[in-house]
Amino acid sequence: MTVRLYDSKAQALRDFVPLREGSVGMYVCGPTVQSSPHIGHLRSALVYDILRRWFSYRGYDVAFVRNVTDIDDKILAAATGEQWWALAYRVELEFTAAYGSLGILAPTYEPRATASVQQMQQLIGRLIERGHAYAAPDASGDVYFDTASWPAYGELTRQARDNMEAAADADPRGKRDPRDFALWKGRKADEPESASWASPWGDGRPGWHIECSAMATRYLGTEFDIHGGGLDLRFPHHENELAQSTAAGDAYARYWVHNGLVNVGGQKMSKSLGNSVFAAELLELASPLAVRYLLGAAHYRSTLDYAPTSLAEAEAAVDRIRTFLDRVERRLAGTRYAGVGAAVIPDAFGAAMDDDLGVPQALAVLHDTVRAGNQALDADELDQAAVLHGQVSAMVGVLGIDPRDPHWAPDAAPAASALGTLVTRLIEDRQTARAAKDFAAADRIRAELSAAGITIEDSQNGTHWSLES
Repeated sequence: MTVRLYDSKAQALRDFVPLREGSVGMYVCGPTVQSSPHIGHLRSALVYDILRRWFSYRGYDVAFVRNVTDIDDKILAAATGEQWWALAYRVELEFTAAYGSLGILAPTYEPRATASVQQMQQLIGRLIERGHAYAAPDASGDVYFDTASWPAYGELTRQARDNMEAAADADPRGKRDPRDFALWKGRKADEPESASWASPWGDGRPGWHIECSAMATRYLGTEFDIHGGGLDLRFPHHENELAQSTAAGDAYARYWVHNGLVNVGGQKMSKSLGNSVFAAELLELASPLAVRYLLGAAHYRSTLDYAPTSLAEAEAAVDRIRTFLDRVERRLAGTRYAGVGAAVIPDAFGAAMDDDLGVPQALAVLHDTVRAGNQALDADELDQAAVLHGQVSAMVGVLGIDPRDPHWAPDAAPAASALGTLVTRLIEDRQTARAAKDFAAADRIRAELSAAGITIEDSQNGTHWSLES
């Protein structure tokens, strides 16, 4: 039951060995809240939600930290007609709502960058003391990481410093070298005073990269298990995080995990192409459960190619699962088999998930089990159907796609109860008509139920009903 993960730094699969036995500390780069969440944000958050759930299933106590970057050049630029902090909070709420709609668990901690400025300044001070950072000599208030001072710079992405392009995260004023990146940005005259903090180097605000280094170590310690994020963050963001943290003397992350990106219709999603698919649009096209299924179905390191037709396929997949679970529960209700199927993960499912979070292979096991369960029901093998029902319940539970979870239909319980009462009454009327040999009336009731999308099955154990898929 050893979990194996692909470590981007090692560029190899590695057995997961936690820093502290029985615990996992995981830091994931969250959103920069300058605009509404899109499909790429949802996919990334979902990947680490599934990984977190799997670690929890395997018995680990998971401390999961996902930050919010609420101060950044992009936020200041996007805040037209409102305060930058008001924009950041409004967009943060959009992200929270989108994550919640997909059943993504809330982080253990969700720090905002603006709440850890003191820790960022302390980290910058340590880097200056160690000779790996310098204040710009032009009185701008800027502070830069000296990439030439750290021979290991480039180790995450295996790049030679001489081959790197200039860092474009700050005005090059005061830099010793174009590849040096900003740790602290002195306030410019056209920037709001509210977007700056006092510091030993002058009023200003933190650079993007220093934010995550400070927040990760503040909440997880100077060494922790897993750092995650999108593939597009490997360089320069994660490369710079690793350099500044280790140069400051912190061991930092033991495993670096990166999820693949999202294409739309075979093209990379980008603002310039105008093909961005936003969370709100996606959730109007399909149920949140289907969206979760779709975004989690591909291997996390692969590129997910989104097309609207994919949502219909996802809806069909979750409906097959829902129909099977409902069919078994109705068939076994009131029999000695009800509740005998223990919620146990099949070995093949567990092996797939342990092997670098192999969700596609795990889903194949899930759907094979659904098919076998339907066949067992058709053959009236109720004991086997109960066992397979338990396995399916366990698998959809750990993946967060159990269609019976009230999260997916929080207002559906009263309607389901009313429907059940009405259908049961009609089935009783049909049975009364058959007992009286009034087959015309019995057939009419069956036809009315069928027209309403309800299938009934007669067996020696009684009559059971289900919603047609």
